[in-house]
Amino acid sequence: MLATTIIPFLVILLVLILVHELGHFFTAKLFKIKVEEFGIFLPPRAWGKKIGETIYSINWLPLGGFVRLSGEEDPKAPGSLAGKSIPVRLVTLGAGSLMNLLLPFVLLTIAFMIPHWAGVEDASAQKVEVLVQEVRRDSPAASAGIRPGDVIVSVNGEQLSSADDYSRHIQSNLGKPITVVLRRADSSIVEVKLTPRTQWQEGEGPTGVAISNAVKKSYNPWEALINAVKQYWQILALFTQGIAAVFRGTTPFEVAGPVGIAQVTGEVARLGIVPLLNFAALISINLGLVNILPLPALDGGRIVFVLLEWVRRGKRVSPETERLIHSIGFALLLFLLLLATWNDIGRIMSGRGFNP
Repeated sequence: MLATTIIPFLVILLVLILVHELGHFFTAKLFKIKVEEFGIFLPPRAWGKKIGETIYSINWLPLGGFVRLSGEEDPKAPGSLAGKSIPVRLVTLGAGSLMNLLLPFVLLTIAFMIPHWAGVEDASAQKVEVLVQEVRRDSPAASAGIRPGDVIVSVNGEQLSSADDYSRHIQSNLGKPITVVLRRADSSIVEVKLTPRTQWQEGEGPTGVAISNAVKKSYNPWEALINAVKQYWQILALFTQGIAAVFRGTTPFEVAGPVGIAQVTGEVARLGIVPLLNFAALISINLGLVNILPLPALDGGRIVFVLLEWVRRGKRVSPETERLIHSIGFALLLFLLLLATWNDIGRIMSGRGFNP
């Protein structure tokens, strides 16, 4: 269980960090800004090697990455960022977030090209299978280990051809033990036993699963890209609606730390590669948007100082003041991450997950 949580989490984290920091790195190289260090994760340093003028390092804290540029606040430093024009600095500082906002187009396109489940209304369609969409907590299905994304192959040895078949089998076996054969998202076959309830809460059914008729479908690259663009804008719409709900007070403000993100990554990974790619796309969009917020220590906070210089017609905030503000902002961000991690640990200790 630990491996299925930690490994997908680390892979997604590394990809998102690399994409973000490579945006800064290549833009800096393009504009001849000296890159002093390219770091994966945050210090203290675990390993480092200097190649040319740049130290490439791997660090201990899995809280992000960094590209340390020469003279980020001091225009007098050789090859400094601060010594470049305002447009160059804006592009360099914004390149990381831009890369995170572009990556989901690739991830979602790949997801649509992989055979995945698509709902169908016509139960007579070829290769229709019974797909588990949701499993209620404390239900017979949950106790038996049935998961969202499972395909119900048979009940008591009889093959199913539609969701109606499953319902008929369950209704004729209320209160009786049954054997259900499932195919997991990883194509493995498992057999579970459960007893459909004779009484249940409204909307849960005898076994506590929501099912649908589904077929496995994949798209060619062009169709996949078109669907990826549509889904991308849907994710953005949901994100903005969520932010608006927080400001209206209708949704509580919650921040997941690395532990919480690792937990939900494990939950999603068990559903298969397509849900995992969709989740990685969602995290990448969130990372890109959050990093561009005008908060000290983030890329958006640094962009604010560049824009202030433009508004003030070239008059800079002193390097010392800017450095102090970013240091305070970084300390506050670390404190927020610690609080989020504490909350994540409490949720795990109580046995709660992110999925309903």
